[in-house]
Amino acid sequence: MTAAPTVAESVGESVFDCVGNTPVVALRRLFPGPDVEVVAKLELMNPGGSMKDRSARYIVECGLRDHTIRPGDRLIESSSGNFGIALAMAARVHGLRFTCVVDPQITRANLAVLRGLGVDVDPVSEPDEAGGYLRTRLRRVRELLAASPGAIWINQYANDRNWQAYYHGTGAELAAQLVRSPAYLFAPVSTTGSVLGCARRLRERFPGLRVVAVDAAGSVIFGGPAGHREIPGIGSSRVPELCRPEEIDEVSYVDDVDAALGCRELLATEGIFAGGSTGAVVAAIRRALPRLPRPCRVVAIFPDRGDRYLDLVYDDDWLAAARARRANET
Repeated sequence: MTAAPTVAESVGESVFDCVGNTPVVALRRLFPGPDVEVVAKLELMNPGGSMKDRSARYIVECGLRDHTIRPGDRLIESSSGNFGIALAMAARVHGLRFTCVVDPQITRANLAVLRGLGVDVDPVSEPDEAGGYLRTRLRRVRELLAASPGAIWINQYANDRNWQAYYHGTGAELAAQLVRSPAYLFAPVSTTGSVLGCARRLRERFPGLRVVAVDAAGSVIFGGPAGHREIPGIGSSRVPELCRPEEIDEVSYVDDVDAALGCRELLATEGIFAGGSTGAVVAAIRRALPRLPRPCRVVAIFPDRGDRYLDLVYDDDWLAAARARRANET
């Protein structure tokens, strides 16, 4: 009797073994123009719902390998949601404790997920001098570090392993997935780690690539004036230490209203249910396409899912209020 062939099982050791290998899709329904192709890397299909799974996994697992993080350690970080959730998953998988400093702009869904993952949620409520909450959150992080000897601040805004995660992850995957050269990369920014990591890797293969950073109106990352903004996950009220403006060819500012409309248009045409920073990328591409040379190929990064934004960009009352606020400001 012939023995049955041995088939190797493909079973991950944890949910983090499912991070990465996200697909690239063409957006021909959304951008049907002649001599134009827009393709999107669906980072929203990572198991935690966002591309931040990559940086959380890379930072924590590198730390465990070089013993700068040890099982049982307490991690501390400031996060508007997605990175906090990704770090919470890493803490669960690797036996770590985690305190996440959040602000009033965190969505109800993100807050519920963090608490469900057993995170010690530490909220701040006072806006900082730039009109956001980031500096207030960072001050609270420093207070917690002073009160918790041995705690580890991940510090995604200054941690080189942040951009390295995307250089070896999203960027490397795109370099393999794209046979024909893209002319432009459109990517949202907050820490700038993902846009820099992707750009550095892609430019090794496609040296003529131009990089467009999609920032929130009211963000100060690239020297814009501080202003009111509500969508988390894009923009910043301080300049990240990682930021390298000389590596960015253009900055496109998108306000909350246009980001929300971009989300809705993407869902209605392509059936892709994405978060606010993805909507901002859609809006930035829509605005730029008429002036881009033809033929033109654009690659976009779609960072996170839309389910955590139901009370923001997909809420009609919130959108009406955002429109009224914009009208009053102009």
